[in-house]
Amino acid sequence: MESLSTFWLSVLLFVLILASAFFSASETSMMALNRYRLKTLSSKNNLQAQRVERLLKNIDYLIGGILLGNNFVNILAASIATLLALKIWGEGSVIIASLALTLVILIFAENTPKTFAAKNPEKIALPASWLLDLLIKIFKPLIYLISLISKSILNFLGLKNISKDILNSEELRMAVVDSKSVLSKSYQNMLLNIIDLEKVKVDDIMIPHHELVSADINNEEELFEQLKRIQHTRLLIFDGSENNIIGTIHMRDVVNIYARDEINMAKIKEIIREPYFIPEGTPLSQQLEHFKTQKRRLGIVVDEYGEVQGMVVLDDILEEIVGQFTSSQGESIDEINIQSDGSYLVDPRISIRELNAKLKVSLPFDNAKTLNGLILEQLQSFPQHNVSFKVDSLIIEIVQVNKQGVKLVKITKVN
Repeated sequence: MESLSTFWLSVLLFVLILASAFFSASETSMMALNRYRLKTLSSKNNLQAQRVERLLKNIDYLIGGILLGNNFVNILAASIATLLALKIWGEGSVIIASLALTLVILIFAENTPKTFAAKNPEKIALPASWLLDLLIKIFKPLIYLISLISKSILNFLGLKNISKDILNSEELRMAVVDSKSVLSKSYQNMLLNIIDLEKVKVDDIMIPHHELVSADINNEEELFEQLKRIQHTRLLIFDGSENNIIGTIHMRDVVNIYARDEINMAKIKEIIREPYFIPEGTPLSQQLEHFKTQKRRLGIVVDEYGEVQGMVVLDDILEEIVGQFTSSQGESIDEINIQSDGSYLVDPRISIRELNAKLKVSLPFDNAKTLNGLILEQLQSFPQHNVSFKVDSLIIEIVQVNKQGVKLVKITKVN
């Protein structure tokens, strides 16, 4: 090495600095790669992506190979810089040469290439993979030894398998939020709603028991009267007690027997479909799957004692994902009406989740599921006309009451 001229030593030093920059950029780019983007490229038979994916599966060998190469070229560069300094300036220049080389490596072989690689990981990692793969194969025994020692140290410290390439729900949510440049706002909201299905229970979206339209199988007059004026596609049928649901009647079946002029109680009983019961507290994600496997569109929500709590329809779960796309056939007035002063007149039967979504507020719904329930929870007594109270950033004023409870509520946002 000492026999080389100053020119060739300088050329060799320059090459070693470039090699150091290559290893530094390769390490950063491999760690900064988007793994899901890499999987996509690999599935499209991109050979470079497949090679990178294979290297990343054995991360110990990859890091060992990169660090082996980087440290070797840096140490060799330091030795050559020392020789150059001795040849040009003599004995007293070694420290100056070391400081100068440190600065050069820091700028040109560390900071600059790593910054570029962090911003453009694919441009570095994919083409660099073939050389890294070759080096790992050539020095495999040495890299294996380095990897073995490193694993032993990590195992001794209890740090084995500390990280896995799996996203939890919150991380997945953040990934969707960060994808706004790729996804439209509507698709983004749909994906976020799907992620949140696990958090929402059937109790949160069910039609409450007192709003269900039903008829007693033992009361023929009432049953036929309900069939004449019902505005829904299905009618619940109970036997004696409203908690004893025995099935549902689809209006399509009623029309079919009516068209054949065969409508009578015997025929009505034939078209009653067996009820499908859902335990309260079931997450919407599970219930959607159950509807699919059971080939159902409607379920009766019951508590642990078998008491009917309400009804869940498949359409309501789908609206939790895509947003409201239909309006209830029996709906005669809007649940929320904005006033000229900026306040809202609200039907207290509205669910708190729907109220939160429409008014962009965050009222709690862990216990009470409807605005009416929240009012009773807050007041701890039967509500009176013109009573008002504050919850979070809302002033809730009771406008109308009757013997059964609250009929109309006024809500005002305050800062």
